[in-house]
Amino acid sequence: MAELKISVNRLQLGNYVKLPVNWGNHPFLFSSFKIKSQDQIDVIRNLGLKHVTIVPEKSDNLPLAANTPIVTLSHEEEDAVLALQKQLWQDKQERIEELKNYRRQLQKCEKEFTQSMSQVRSVMGKILSRPLNAISDAVELIDTMAESLMKAENTVLHLMGESKETEALYYHSLNVSVLSMMLGKASGCTLEEIKMLGLGSLFHDIGTIKLPSKIVRRASPLSNAEENLYKMHCKYAIDLLQLIEEFPEQAKTIILQHHECADGSGYPAGLKLNEIDKLAQIVAVVNRYDNICHPTNIKHAKIPYQALSILFKQQAKQFNKDYLGRLIKLLGIYPPGSVVQLSSEQIGMVMSVASDRLLFPKVLVFDPAVPRTEAPIIDLEEAGLTIEKVIKPQSLPPSVHEYLNPRVRTSYYFEHDKQ
Repeated sequence: MAELKISVNRLQLGNYVKLPVNWGNHPFLFSSFKIKSQDQIDVIRNLGLKHVTIVPEKSDNLPLAANTPIVTLSHEEEDAVLALQKQLWQDKQERIEELKNYRRQLQKCEKEFTQSMSQVRSVMGKILSRPLNAISDAVELIDTMAESLMKAENTVLHLMGESKETEALYYHSLNVSVLSMMLGKASGCTLEEIKMLGLGSLFHDIGTIKLPSKIVRRASPLSNAEENLYKMHCKYAIDLLQLIEEFPEQAKTIILQHHECADGSGYPAGLKLNEIDKLAQIVAVVNRYDNICHPTNIKHAKIPYQALSILFKQQAKQFNKDYLGRLIKLLGIYPPGSVVQLSSEQIGMVMSVASDRLLFPKVLVFDPAVPRTEAPIIDLEEAGLTIEKVIKPQSLPPSVHEYLNPRVRTSYYFEHDKQ
């Protein structure tokens, strides 16, 4: 059924209403919502609106009959509605301030991520020509990140802006490094172990620079010979790093073993769980997660929610079950970057997940009445909403896709200053 334009006196509980005024001219958090109380109806009537639009397919009830008389409120009831309207405005202003603070935190995190990416780019560019400088710069970057992470009481994982596909190695390396260090902390690793995780995962794919680019970037399946050559990248990395005495042995072990699997199906040595270095086991599960999200052939890419499901349901025997379980807890049931439908039937994208509030991420919500730069980013718990289901980005209508801007490459970074 098409949308209906009705007089405000026909509104009733369960109607999904769209207000015909700008977001800044009404006290509600959203311009479209399902009516849950008579108070909401009274406030809408008190805005001076004669008509509103309802969406029958999103409503629990149809509007009241067309001949429904206009309700007249007593002075006491009018005063109560005015007081409620004033309170809603105050609540909305508080939400706006919270949103401004959140956006500032997100911008700060984006800036730190961009700086880290610049350092990774520089390190990778120096590794062949000036290896000592490259390792020194990498150690400085990882030390700073690890120490900040260890100081944080509760970490907040944020979704970063769109990345460049031409720099896939850099983004993959930093992403695996960030998540490995966070998983290491969640698993009780020491500061020194977290630094080794960061350094090892940052260089875990460095051996691919010795492979032909047509193999590394091949979107179509590799031949057996090409696949065997690709599997040499772990040993090529060690050959390269053996020339650098300052590179820690434990980080080399991580690099050599990051494709080993708990069931012995991995490479290069076919090791089983109790033979694989503990830190390499952490990087292995994170690396697989990121590779499922961002395969060479973008057509096979999975959204974060699907990637976790594949790891848990189809590939669990290949990994340390404790680390796999903690990774799922770390990212949340709906990891940043997930496009979701809320209990309000609104569509949004998960932006941040806090380690102590996994079921209540912050979600950027599609609202055509609000410019994208000012789009509401809501805390689900505060808004009294839940996530109903995950949606594939490619199934979104063009206007919603453009508004939410789902990432082709999902990159994460953690908030540093949660003390």
